[in-house]
Amino acid sequence: MRRPLLVLACAAAATCWGGEIDVDSGWAPPQAAADAEPAQAPQADALQEHRGVASWYGLEFHGRRTASGERFDMNALTAAHPTLPFGTRVRVLNPRNGRSIEVRINDRGPHVRGRIIDLSHAAARTLGILGWGAATVVVSPLPAAQR
Repeated sequence: MRRPLLVLACAAAATCWGGEIDVDSGWAPPQAAADAEPAQAPQADALQEHRGVASWYGLEFHGRRTASGERFDMNALTAAHPTLPFGTRVRVLNPRNGRSIEVRINDRGPHVRGRIIDLSHAAARTLGILGWGAATVVVSPLPAAQR
């Protein structure tokens, strides 16, 4: 019963350490890195529209460095997103009142589970979500031509 696990563990160890695997056993080493396609970062244009909860941050972080290295300006139309490249422009829509705003990603976040974007104070004010603290929004990366 333990033999298959031992074979699997040995095969995994040999693969990790660059060892050869007996082809007759049905195991083969992974494709060499040179043969593999180079990994590419997802393009903002290819990313889908996302619906989720947005929050905002302001005075407490005003003037502090963002993950991109620039200083956070709570009066600028910027946002924090967990994965989009810095400089990506996205349209954020508040479906409750129909307001939308274009913001530039310059930070990482939100750091609260279940939220998809953190907006600057100015962006949240424009969308009309300041009083709520967090609200459901739709985030759409803009095509490169509109950035």
